[in-house]
Amino acid sequence: MGNNVRWGILGTAGIAKKQLIPAIKRASNAEVVAVSSRNDMEKANCYADECDIPKRYARYEDLLNDPDIDAVYIPLPNHLHLTWAKKAAEHGKHVLCEKPAALTAAEAKEMVDACAAHGVVFMEAFMYQFHPQHGEVKRLIDSGKIGEVRLIRSNFSFQLPLEANNIRLNREMGGGSLYDVGCYCIHLTRYLTGKEPVHAYGTGYLHPELGVDTSFTGVLQMEGGVTSVFTSSFEQPADDSYEVVGTEGTIIVPYAFRPDKHQDGTGVIIVRTSDGREETLSVQGDQYRLQVEHVSDAILNGTPLLYPGEETVNNMSVVEACLHSLQEKHARVK
Repeated sequence: MGNNVRWGILGTAGIAKKQLIPAIKRASNAEVVAVSSRNDMEKANCYADECDIPKRYARYEDLLNDPDIDAVYIPLPNHLHLTWAKKAAEHGKHVLCEKPAALTAAEAKEMVDACAAHGVVFMEAFMYQFHPQHGEVKRLIDSGKIGEVRLIRSNFSFQLPLEANNIRLNREMGGGSLYDVGCYCIHLTRYLTGKEPVHAYGTGYLHPELGVDTSFTGVLQMEGGVTSVFTSSFEQPADDSYEVVGTEGTIIVPYAFRPDKHQDGTGVIIVRTSDGREETLSVQGDQYRLQVEHVSDAILNGTPLLYPGEETVNNMSVVEACLHSLQEKHARVK
């Protein structure tokens, strides 16, 4: 392994080409050495040529059998995460898995346990948490800048043509706005508060033909009294923001999850206090690179993960509770 973790990419997904492969190449302790397609050598070759990856395989199993690969990134459709995370672990490969890691908390626990049993690192790829703007928000909260936190409002939405042949709209593949982007808002609330919800309620629009939620609104009552209200949607204008409301002020983060799309990686934090003052902070960060370097450091040096597997299970428990609430049309207590 040396000083670099040697990464393989399972599949030829766009997110890997646009974000993770460039991030691995920018990282100080990682390199991308292989990619595999699903039974299509020509596709693997074209993808590898485009991304300048030396090794390419026609099948996922062939990549996992390569002894020169230390870790894999799994950007496959949601319903395939469990199978291939477990197979990667069985081959001794560390795992960075796209979110949501699974379709249920039980599935998440199964993959986390499998990785632990085989002694490999597992992390779910909530890349946004590595942007330093969120650490600054936590510092501001802890300093008492806005008093006692009472409410967190967050949104993650974009417009997706509902007639499109898109895995985000496929129920069997784990589609729906809650799985795709609402999970970020749930993660954010748990990250900022360090607490778990005691009550979860969800409502929204279940598409009658697609069978997935195309818009979702959730309410979480957190341990300690903070209320979280969040919205995810495929039908609303693009928005990835959050607001932390305290007894003495408000913190607004307008480019919360994808500052790279809006501000070239620069996060913006707006602080408004009850005495009428407003302050704007800019925080630079390369969240995808920082994510890769963090998990690679855990692999190389045993550094504790910011987001270990048990947190993935807990997050999926809340996602699952919210989805059940929407489907069952009543509040659900965890």
